[in-house]
Amino acid sequence: MALQRVIAPTAIDATEEHAGWALRPTRMGEYVGQRETLERLAIAVQAARGRGEALDHVLLHGPPGLGKTTLAHVIAAEMGTKVHVTSGPALTRGTDLVAALTRLEAGDVLFIDEIHRTPAAVEEFVYPAMEDYRVDVTLDAGLNARTVQIKCKPFTLIGATTRAGLLSAPLRSRFGLIHHLRFYDVAELAQIVHRSAGLLSLELDAEAIHAIATRSRGTPRIANRLLRRVRDFAAVRSQGRAMADTVDQALALEGVDALGLDELDRSYLRTIGTTYKGGPVGLEALAASMNEDPGTLEDMVEPFLLKLGFIARHRRGRELTEHGAAHVGVHPPAHATQDTEGGDLFDL
Repeated sequence: MALQRVIAPTAIDATEEHAGWALRPTRMGEYVGQRETLERLAIAVQAARGRGEALDHVLLHGPPGLGKTTLAHVIAAEMGTKVHVTSGPALTRGTDLVAALTRLEAGDVLFIDEIHRTPAAVEEFVYPAMEDYRVDVTLDAGLNARTVQIKCKPFTLIGATTRAGLLSAPLRSRFGLIHHLRFYDVAELAQIVHRSAGLLSLELDAEAIHAIATRSRGTPRIANRLLRRVRDFAAVRSQGRAMADTVDQALALEGVDALGLDELDRSYLRTIGTTYKGGPVGLEALAASMNEDPGTLEDMVEPFLLKLGFIARHRRGRELTEHGAAHVGVHPPAHATQDTEGGDLFDL
């Protein structure tokens, strides 16, 4: 069974993803955060609409839960067109892409999530579609092989990825607008929580809003998920009103502490601090001690702990910092190594 964490940046299931749509902004004026990206996109959208052309192709990359899918729908709304959604893994054959492209009207948006997982064979169909709005389909084989060109209407491809480095160079070069979505600060998350609370008809005071924002790990999806947990708790225990102490009680029940760490995060820190005396320890050994998958620790646990400065990643492994040790009440390592690995972890 897949690990389900209330502070996971990815959607837990389709039901939660559907519930989240009611809280998502639909226009640029409602979108909070990513100010520089929004400004550049607003200029591009206004210019494209003024010329009566399709918007240039857009690549959005960054950690999960920051609003790449939402932004694709916002762009389509601002352009006055429809958005058609698919994903890289769903495009298993070239004909899958052809079917998606032939449904598009002029100016429509084709949104491909996890575009870095698009098969190489399908990418060959993407290139002419992006450049010349046509798809080259090969019929038959051998001496009878022939190529048929299928025209498609001018469209905008918006690709979203958490691993921009895995995109092939030819595909990346065909995007005219490439934007990185950053983590949100607490003030921006507080605006999101305030707006979402109004849509959910939940009464929150300023302290409660701040308490949720500080636990949201810089991610709007987590902020909205925590807000829904607080709403349920408040409905049962606090007559529908959530004060700061209500938030503390609700999220303590979920195992989320004041910094947004859950039991898996704290277990990770404690294991390094107790079993391995503060480190350094290799990822495989650490995962074996915790009975967890190494990929889970590397992708879902370590990024936020590194961002907080609770761990350091060295060539010899992971090591607790003084702040990380203090948070879980263990002794920090007696010394710190200096060969810290290059900081490319967040270039996802």
